[in-house]
Amino acid sequence: MEDYRKSLRPGKIIYPILLGLGVAFWMLYSNFKPEAFSFFRWTWQAALWMFVALLMMGMRDIAYAFRLRTLTDGSFSLRRSFQVIMLWEFSSAISPSVVGGTGPAIFFLYKEGLNSGKSTAVVLTSIFLDEAFFILMVPILYLIFGTRVFPAEGLPFATGVKHMLFIGYTVILVYTLLLAYTLFFKPSFFKWLLSFIFLIPFLRKWRMRARKLSNQLIITAHQLKGKTPAYWIKASVATVLSWTGRYWVVNFMFMAFFFEKLSFSDHLLVYARQLTMWIILLVTPTPGGSGVAEFIFTDFLGDLIPNLAWAVPLALLWRLISYYPYLFIGAIILPGWLKKVYKKPPVYKVIE
Repeated sequence: MEDYRKSLRPGKIIYPILLGLGVAFWMLYSNFKPEAFSFFRWTWQAALWMFVALLMMGMRDIAYAFRLRTLTDGSFSLRRSFQVIMLWEFSSAISPSVVGGTGPAIFFLYKEGLNSGKSTAVVLTSIFLDEAFFILMVPILYLIFGTRVFPAEGLPFATGVKHMLFIGYTVILVYTLLLAYTLFFKPSFFKWLLSFIFLIPFLRKWRMRARKLSNQLIITAHQLKGKTPAYWIKASVATVLSWTGRYWVVNFMFMAFFFEKLSFSDHLLVYARQLTMWIILLVTPTPGGSGVAEFIFTDFLGDLIPNLAWAVPLALLWRLISYYPYLFIGAIILPGWLKKVYKKPPVYKVIE
């Protein structure tokens, strides 16, 4: 099992923070308007809805912890699952979104006592459920709203973002279908496919990594045999609740500052736009989508904000609630967790 201690240094939080704040302040400076912060009126109503927005992040993390407990077949308590989720989110927040926190997540589970096969199965099943949520929900919301799920025409970079969205969705769709076929029908298929693809001369240097991934998928497929419908239902419901909790943060932010401006249909559209927005964030090269998230917030949600000048401060507030806390929580938890797991003697008897 690879040791990820060097890649998980708490000091790495400085880079995504500087990148995200840098882009936000640059956007404020280059397009500054006096009314940029005029939406901010701290009334009892604003305080209430901002509190609910924070609760949505709590709902997201509790749902993820419940899913992890389900995927480990009850081996982890909710408290232990929650700690692992915080470490997992931290590793994702300091890693490029396109890379994610897969490797460190397997490492966390292994050091918590799961064997390497079970750790791999839990992480890859989590990824599969997340990707399946995206590829199923996007067409449903497209049937409801049509082209309105895309950024509004006329806003900066809207056309380019739309093209990125199509590319991102296609990549996720193909990957998820291949993953599903491998996990549930023919485990050896992905190994054959990757072996064939990585015979191409300029890809050969990554052949060992591809072989490792294919072996992990075969292990996961064997681990998933015989899982009951209840297992999949509980894991799927937790997945929907976790992502919905994340998306509703923006809805309740908007309710805090311009409640009367948005209809129920507008709020559902805010949800739909965030779903498509996150497809782009999943394939961005920056840590946790820093810089990109703040930048495309205006493109996706600008036409739903009463004053476009408010978009950048709202984007910054959104990231302060939904992203930056994981950097600091993870940086606080990680040193103590590493000290705990490396104090233990080598694990010979592991949780099956």
